[in-house]
Amino acid sequence: MRVKASPFFWVSFAMVVGVMGTALISPLYALYQDAWQLKASDISLIYVIYMAGALCGLLFLGRLPDRLGFRPMLRLGLILALLGTLITLAAWDLVSLCAGRFVVGIASSLLTTSATLGLARLVPAHRKPRLAMITSIVMVFGFGLGPLVGGLFGQWVPHPLITTYLPTLVLGSLALAIFLRLELPDDAGQPFQWRDALPRLTWPAPSASFAFILTSCLAFLAFASFGLYASLSPLFLDQLVPWHGPVVSGTAIAAILFGSAFTQILSGRLSTHWGGSLGLVALGVSNLLLMANLWAGSASLFALGVALTAIGHGLSQLAGMNMVGRIATPDTRAGLFSSYLVIGYIGSMVPMMGIGWIADHWGMSAALCTFCTFATLIAVTVALLFQRHPLMQPPRE
Repeated sequence: MRVKASPFFWVSFAMVVGVMGTALISPLYALYQDAWQLKASDISLIYVIYMAGALCGLLFLGRLPDRLGFRPMLRLGLILALLGTLITLAAWDLVSLCAGRFVVGIASSLLTTSATLGLARLVPAHRKPRLAMITSIVMVFGFGLGPLVGGLFGQWVPHPLITTYLPTLVLGSLALAIFLRLELPDDAGQPFQWRDALPRLTWPAPSASFAFILTSCLAFLAFASFGLYASLSPLFLDQLVPWHGPVVSGTAIAAILFGSAFTQILSGRLSTHWGGSLGLVALGVSNLLLMANLWAGSASLFALGVALTAIGHGLSQLAGMNMVGRIATPDTRAGLFSSYLVIGYIGSMVPMMGIGWIADHWGMSAALCTFCTFATLIAVTVALLFQRHPLMQPPRE
């Protein structure tokens, strides 16, 4: 049977479905907490385990699409996404849920790397200049769609801890069936060697070392600020806004992702030193607003905080990627990007575990205040250093 529509469309479809499934669970954390009597640290552990799976996928499987071709790796990613979603759906305790989320994390990295390569190989010639923007939009659309769907199902569909995952299973199975029949060009590269599965991390030359540390702080704070909403927002939003339920946290998470992408599109011409410093200031102010809103309980402050988090996330990510590209040499580019992303992933893991532990012992308000205080101090300090560092300045003509 011949599959209609272009391969470019179906690769985009697979990316959207795959990454959508990874983010479905975020608005449901409060439901899991009520159903299984979980602690805040248990919820943060579920998120950290997912991020650990994504990190392992990036480190150990990130280069396989280049070696074996994007088509088989995309199929493997879809299979792992379906398997992880099935385990998550059938989970009966914390351990089984964490196992499912770890598999989903691996699938997330494998799908994003293989689909990104696939889009680059299949993009029509007239769209090549806009490939990076198209890829970013497709990816963000999938990640943003996940918490929206999860929030809607969690709020209004019966048995949400089961039914929420059905769209991913149906659409993922459809994508897999299509890719088993879809005719694609043979894109396999060099033969696979065991070294291809080893992490490839590099550090810049000593002259650029401090600049890279400052740049990595952008990723660390951006990932940490978003991770706070993606993992624990269902547990504290009741203190901030008059509305309740999974759809509130799902909408907030999606708004940050969509707002971040929109910010990057609009800020493409902003100089790197201003983009990075303004992004850090926005993240710092957003954390101050979050902390203040624990006492104010204002929906307007909450909305402003979410908007600033989105803007700060987008500006920081854009400036960070630009700076890595500027610091790297042709021989260190891939390894330096991997090192930058690893630091970002650590930012979404270590602070979340700390917040969960503090919340268990002293309450969620104390945990949020601790995180927001440290995040603001780091953001302001790095913003000043980043704005003035000579390597961040525009090149002189």
